[in-house]
Amino acid sequence: MRLQTSLPLATASAIVDEALRLGREEALLPLTVVALDAGGKMVAMKCEDGSGIIRFDVAFGKAWGALGMGISSRLIRDRLSNRPTFQSALATASDGRLIPVPGGVLIRDSDGITIGAVGISGDTSDKDEYCAIKAIHAAGLASEPAEPDPGWRNSSLSDHYP
Repeated sequence: MRLQTSLPLATASAIVDEALRLGREEALLPLTVVALDAGGKMVAMKCEDGSGIIRFDVAFGKAWGALGMGISSRLIRDRLSNRPTFQSALATASDGRLIPVPGGVLIRDSDGITIGAVGISGDTSDKDEYCAIKAIHAAGLASEPAEPDPGWRNSSLSDHYP
C-alpha cells in the first residue's frame, strides 16, 4: 500500500539543495534547511558544515509554525509584534516550537494549495527567507510570501557578532 504525499521527496530534496546552493552563491553563513509536508512531517533536511546544533530546531520551528498558522513566519512576526499576550499563548500551545521570525515559507502548488513548508536558519532571518523563497520557485512552485523582503541583502548580524 502506498500513501499519497503532499510534498514528494524528490521535490523536497531539490528545494533543500537549491536553498543551500543559493546560500553559497550569496556567501551566507552555514545554513540548516528543513522541508515539511502539509501534515508537518519532515521530508528532507540538510545541515551545512559549521551550522550550529540548535539551527535544526529553529529551521523546523519556522516551517512548522508557518504550517500551523497557515501563513509565513514573516507574517506571523508582523502580526504578533504588537500582541505579546497572543504570541506567548502560541508559544505555550506549540510547546515552544513556533519560531515567529522570517525564514518559514509555505510551499504552494499551481492551484494555490499549501503542500508543505521550508524553514531555514543560519544567517539573518531575511537572508534565510530569501533562500527558501527562491528555492521553492526554482522547483516550479509558488511560495507565501511570494517574494523576499526587498532589503534582504542588507540585513546584518553585525549587531550580534563581532
